[in-house]
Amino acid sequence: MSATLRGSFRMTLSDIRRSKWRSMLTMLGVIVGIVAVVTVVGIGDGVKQQVTGTLYHYGKDLIIVRPGSVNSGSTISTSNTDVLFGMSDASSLTTNDVSTVTNTPGVQETTPLGIVPGTPNANGTTMPGAFVLGTSENAASILNQQIAEGGFWSSDDDNNNVAVIGQNVADKLFGEPAPLGNTFTLLGQTFIVRGVFTPWENVPFSPTASFNDAIFIPYQSAARLTQNNSGIYAILAKTGNPKDVNSVTAAITSHLTATHGGAQNFSVLGPNQSIDNSDQVVHLLSIWIWTIAIISLLIGGVGIMNTMLLSVTERTHEIGVRKAVGATSRQILNQFMLEATVLSLVGGAIGVVVSLGVIGIFYLTTDFQPVISWQAIVIATFVSLVIGIIFGTAPAFKAAQKDPIESLRHE
Repeated sequence: MSATLRGSFRMTLSDIRRSKWRSMLTMLGVIVGIVAVVTVVGIGDGVKQQVTGTLYHYGKDLIIVRPGSVNSGSTISTSNTDVLFGMSDASSLTTNDVSTVTNTPGVQETTPLGIVPGTPNANGTTMPGAFVLGTSENAASILNQQIAEGGFWSSDDDNNNVAVIGQNVADKLFGEPAPLGNTFTLLGQTFIVRGVFTPWENVPFSPTASFNDAIFIPYQSAARLTQNNSGIYAILAKTGNPKDVNSVTAAITSHLTATHGGAQNFSVLGPNQSIDNSDQVVHLLSIWIWTIAIISLLIGGVGIMNTMLLSVTERTHEIGVRKAVGATSRQILNQFMLEATVLSLVGGAIGVVVSLGVIGIFYLTTDFQPVISWQAIVIATFVSLVIGIIFGTAPAFKAAQKDPIESLRHE
């Protein structure tokens, strides 16, 4: 580093320290923009990894049939908020659809997931956050989930009032981790707890991917409770071989389209399509955050330019003195360009540190498991550098073009 550059750098740091509060406010827009960029990339990558890991835990041959139409593009035509099972969609699936999927060549096993309205009650204790699902005896097998205590029911219990519950239900409704043999009431019927699941993985944007708050009962019992109005919000099917997923998915789509009279008011998703669906949800969220980031960065750039213009005005006499003792216009230009660049880079560095803290808070306090994207950090740092150069150019040229005589006369 040359002596001139070292001197310019010392002057830059001295000026920033002298007006540290103004400098901090100047960098605020850059900081907010960098935090938004790094955080949204980290959350997006983390959600994708979580959804992918959950789907592969269920099995790479899992096919999900959902009501409503999920596009493969950048938009989602349904109003659902569940990236995996679409629980919030209005149900248009029936027991006939379950039979159609079951009888499709290549499908080895299926199970419906039907929602049952009502709040469970155990000895006066209720759990409003619990949701009751009607399903078949092979649901645990299809979802590849282990039973921690007890066991799942068999086909002989399809018409019995038995239940397998998530661990949150065991803790909140019964106050113990293994309430086997305990009973609860639902819609006037008494159910006995047959088993308790091991903890399910939490997946953002999918309340039904984590069944820790779920109560599973036989679908026939659910139909009896609801007078055959238990809406099926998902049908799960497995092929037994991941290589057959695409062909079986196409066959299920064809058969269901025929039974629905040509209407495709459903979606048949293999693991890859389900991952794409989660990407679309994250994409919609990302658009909004990226917009905030871009606006913040532009505001930060304008702030840097305004601060540098004010600095040029305040230091007009200093510029005149420096030119009078031999400083060239290029040296003055470099001095103010360096100040704008340092402001932007310091703001970018602070933004990166703050974004790492935000990611840590998300990781510790929410179901999100964001990842640190070093590519995003490098890009964000580069963007902050470019902002400093672009928005510092005009003030630097203004300073460099000042007439030394007029500058010395300035008070």
